[in-house]
Order: sequence, then C-alpha cells, then structure tokens
Amino acid sequence: MLVVMQSHAADSEIARVVEVIKGQGLTPHVMPGATRTAIGITGNTGAVNKALFEVLPGVEEAIRVTKPYKLASREMKRDDTSIAFPQGTVGPRTFTVVAGPCSVENEAMVLRTAEFLVSIGVKFLRAGAFKPRTSPYAFQGMGTEGLRILAKARERTGIAIVTELMDTEYASEVEEASDVIQIGTRNMQNFSLLKRVGQCRKPVLLKRGMSATLDDWLMAAEYVMAGGNYQVVLCERGVRTFSDHSRNTLDLGVIPPAKALTHLPIFVDPSHGTGKRAYVPSMSLASLAAGADGILVEAHPEPDKAMSDGAQSLDFPGLKALVERLRDLAPAFGRTLA
Repeated sequence: MLVVMQSHAADSEIARVVEVIKGQGLTPHVMPGATRTAIGITGNTGAVNKALFEVLPGVEEAIRVTKPYKLASREMKRDDTSIAFPQGTVGPRTFTVVAGPCSVENEAMVLRTAEFLVSIGVKFLRAGAFKPRTSPYAFQGMGTEGLRILAKARERTGIAIVTELMDTEYASEVEEASDVIQIGTRNMQNFSLLKRVGQCRKPVLLKRGMSATLDDWLMAAEYVMAGGNYQVVLCERGVRTFSDHSRNTLDLGVIPPAKALTHLPIFVDPSHGTGKRAYVPSMSLASLAAGADGILVEAHPEPDKAMSDGAQSLDFPGLKALVERLRDLAPAFGRTLA
C-alpha cells in the first residue's frame, strides 16, 4: 500500500503515519517527492486496512499497489528516481558513461585508465576486483588488493568507482572501496546477497540475469529496496537466446516497458550484450535512443593484452570517439552527458 500525504503535510503528521504503520507490524518506507511525500508499506501478507490511514491528519489518500514489486513500482513512486553523486547525477535528464577494464589487472593499468577517463569527461570507472568466471582456471581478479588499487584511483583522480560484489563475505570491504556496488548477472537472484546490499548505503547497480524476465529483474530490485536501500540502478546486459552472432542478445526492447513499470534508472552494458568491440559503439548509441539513462562499457589501454574480455573492450581512441558522439547526440533526446 502507498499512503500519499497532502502537499502541506507537517513532519509530525508524516511521523504519525510511520508510527501507525509500525504499530501494525509493518515496514514504512518514506519517499519524499517533488510536491509531496509518499509512504510505502511492505511486510503485509494480506490486505491492509486503508481506513487506518485515511483518517490520519495530513493524509490525502491510501492506494493499494497491485504489483508484486512494491517499492520498485511506478504505482509507488511516479517520478523517475535520480541518484546524486559528487561526480554527477544519474537520472532522467542525463546520460552517464561508466567505463573501464573488465578486471583490475595491476595498479599502473588502473591508474592510467582512470586518468584517461577523467581527461575525456568520464567520471565513473568500472573494474572488477572479484571476477565470476565460467572457467575455474580463468583469471579471477585480484580480490582485496584490487579494491585497494581502486580506492587509490579514486583518491588520485576523484573518479567514482563501480565494482562487483560476489558474496556477502566481502560486502563491507567492497562498500568502503566503491561508490556503486555492482551485482552481476549470475547473482541477480542470490537473495542473501541482495538482502545484504539492501543494508548498504551505497547505490547498487543490478544487472539483469541472463535468463531473467522483466518481472524477475524487478523483484530482485525489490529485495534490495525492501532492505532500505532505494538507490538501485538496473542494467540490461543481454540475455541468452539461440542467436550465435553475438555473445548474448542485447534486449534494448526491454527498456520502454521497464520504464513504464519502474521509476528506477536503467543502464545498458553493450560490451557483454554483444561480446564484440565492433558492435559496442552502435549499440551504445541505440541505448541512448531507446531511453536508457547510461551505459556500462568495457575499455582497456591494450585490449588485445587484457586478462579478461579483451575481445569486447574498446581501446582508448575508440572510447573517446564514442563519448564525443554521445555528447553530440544526447541533447536530441533531452539529455546531457553526465
């Protein structure tokens, strides 16, 4: 259920509604809006009595939410969510580029990449300290040493760090070293992990599972939000199909229906979605046109020598050219490059 407060509702009236919700053994989620505050209710297994709230001072109406994903639903929050960082805002009027190598390979490479990204106006660095790999013999990342390197890159350049959390054991270390915690496709339905990042106070970038439906994806976001972390960014990264011309099938068609159902920002990962660097620029531009709020692109100073995913990584000149094209085109879609 959603309790919508009047535009002039006092803080004391909002606090009273929260108190009544807790008194029913339920969980309140206060969501300030542009013109009024709404309070979401979760934890109920049956219908909640609307009359309990409609009689309270400052309440305009109580609305039943029909979607199983309550907090992620547009029924709960009509306005698009924006997430503010010192480096820029992720949201409906911006287009954010997040770029960097698949994995942290060594300190020199990461620092070189961070400095290059800042020089072309990219303010978010992606790199994995921990890497889930299909083969147990493939490079698995540098672990906590990789987190140290990422933290050093942030300290030296001011760039924001996006890195993956694979299990709850390292949640605190990843939260401290990162600005955005990434949950990868293989962990989209790792519910213990989703509950743990729901306790974090860093934004979460939630990749779509390789065989997940839109509802599956939004329910995974709901796990994070139910824990109290409302800063979730969804990321489409391609799904498994019968196609053999690319690594995955990049489902840009999911963006419009997702935008209709949820207020959360949506990114696209064209690198994993295609698996081939030649396809990344065109699919990045298509992501902008489809309504995405940003892209997650793999870039490496020497892709052919990368320890993981070099075939889908752009080199520095290729990334610079892509960023310049996005910067030129973004205004045509009502956005600016963040």
